[in-house]
Amino acid sequence: MNLTSENTAIVLDSTSDYPDAPARFPNMRFVPLYVRFGDETFRDYLELGPAEFYEKLRTSPVTPATAQPTPADFVEAYETLSAYERIYSLHVSAKVSGTFQSAELAAQDVGGDKVRVVDSMTASLAIAMLAHAIQRRLARGTTDDEISALVERFHVHCDVLFTVETLEYLQRGGRIGKAQAVAGSLLNLRPVLSVENGEVVAVARVRGKQKAVAEIERRFADATTDEPGLRVAVAHADSAEWVGTLSELAWRVRPNAEVEFTSTLGAVVGTHAGPGAVGFFWFQDTD
Repeated sequence: MNLTSENTAIVLDSTSDYPDAPARFPNMRFVPLYVRFGDETFRDYLELGPAEFYEKLRTSPVTPATAQPTPADFVEAYETLSAYERIYSLHVSAKVSGTFQSAELAAQDVGGDKVRVVDSMTASLAIAMLAHAIQRRLARGTTDDEISALVERFHVHCDVLFTVETLEYLQRGGRIGKAQAVAGSLLNLRPVLSVENGEVVAVARVRGKQKAVAEIERRFADATTDEPGLRVAVAHADSAEWVGTLSELAWRVRPNAEVEFTSTLGAVVGTHAGPGAVGFFWFQDTD
């Protein structure tokens, strides 16, 4: 089967931090996760945008919590795409969220093999980068086998480094071990983290923002070459000054790099990363 943007759709969840996807591409859909402040529940981006979320986070006495979409949420999205023969549903790592499992249950409800559910094994703009990589192939015509090979390569070669003001939010949400959170706070160090095999891991601890930037630069330089197809993304949690810093870093180290996305982290990812967090993503594509 020859897959194109006319017969193949892409579904993202809101941890992709790419709410503009449906407006940019008619074959894309966006399924929100949920954010709860006490008795109030909001759909990520649709009912609570990033600016409103960070304001609420600063003023609310209640610690927010997040919840995955229901299988019914995904069935609804898939049904709006009934005109398409194939759907690729791309989701946040199954090791940090039940979103992937909800999508799988929905795919079973739809039946057949129309929906292919993909565990991105990562989060945020890395998922958006995978969506664009698939879309580029759909634009010229592709196959399920080629997309499967792309996903396998993405799992190996898509990298993210991020740093947070405090590990408190990741620890509170169970996304990183308590011992690591305590060690980071006791030493007054800024952690540099990554996602490996779908899990958040600490790769370095440095003192201060400038040393965090230097550590990101060193690791980016070691992991990449200045070849066409190198795509970069920057996402921040209410700390927009990072966008210029890390975009300039990318172009200085790899002049051929394309900054594909810059974005503010939405409420769901922001709940776990905390204010002041920033993520730097890259993927060397061949298409």
